[in-house]
Amino acid sequence: MGISLQDQLLKAGLVDKKKASEVRKEKQKQAKQQRKGQAQSVDQAKLAAQAARREQAERDRQLNLQRKAEADKRALQAQIRQLIEMNQVSVEGGELPYSFTDGNKIKKLYVTEQVQSRLSRGQLAIARFDDRYAVVPIGVAEKIAQRDSLTIVLKNDPVSESDEDDPYADFQVPDDLMW
Repeated sequence: MGISLQDQLLKAGLVDKKKASEVRKEKQKQAKQQRKGQAQSVDQAKLAAQAARREQAERDRQLNLQRKAEADKRALQAQIRQLIEMNQVSVEGGELPYSFTDGNKIKKLYVTEQVQSRLSRGQLAIARFDDRYAVVPIGVAEKIAQRDSLTIVLKNDPVSESDEDDPYADFQVPDDLMW
């Protein structure tokens, strides 16, 4: 390899040793600052990229949680729908109106005499089902209530057998009492 320009200028006597060393030191200083500046800008770029990846991962995680919650809710609604469809009691041909409350509204469902009796004794319950109402057995109503308590609109307490010491045993309340 050839001799550097600086060495050539020293041999020719155009530059003295002191001036050459100052120029060399200045050049090294600039190179060092340039490396540090690049390293800092590279580090900042890496940190910014890592922060962006972390934020994106957090957004993705939140979105996945939301999607999973929606899927779970749809699956729960499908289970409830299946329970009601498979176990609902037919009230076709019912002529007796059975009144009940849904929230703060009074609703009326026309049922047969047998269904009315079983509803009042707590053997059947009424569930909200696709903007209408279905009559289901009490066991199914309890399963539905475990999944979503707002679906069950009416669930009467089962009538217990009369106590022998009951002072009002002689005064029976009629089951067909309408309000």
